[in-house]
Amino acid sequence: MPAEPTSANPSPRAAAPAPVMPPKVATALARYRIAAFIVGYALIVLCVTIVLKYVFDVGQAVTIWGPIHGVLYIAYVLLAFDLAYKDRWSLAGTLGVLLAGVIPGISFVAERIVHRKVLARQKV
Repeated sequence: MPAEPTSANPSPRAAAPAPVMPPKVATALARYRIAAFIVGYALIVLCVTIVLKYVFDVGQAVTIWGPIHGVLYIAYVLLAFDLAYKDRWSLAGTLGVLLAGVIPGISFVAERIVHRKVLARQKV
């Protein structure tokens, strides 16, 4: 009967421990993901309010929602910069993520790409 693997004689099939993401990067990533979803939905709502304004002559919707979306986008920019700094993104990558926050629906795609890239970078 073969001997059981011990800590001195590890099994060749034993999995390597998963790398640990630095807590600052993990926290910044979690905040960014939440902000990306909020800004994505807020931008869609803003587009609906613009339709309400120009098609149905309900200008008050943009008057109310426009500044709210502006504040949410500023928070998104700050959180994206925070993650970019902590995860050492390139300037082009940072600008791409910031641009994704102004095109309806693209912030959802950018969030998935950023999440995958940050996790992949931590496995190296």
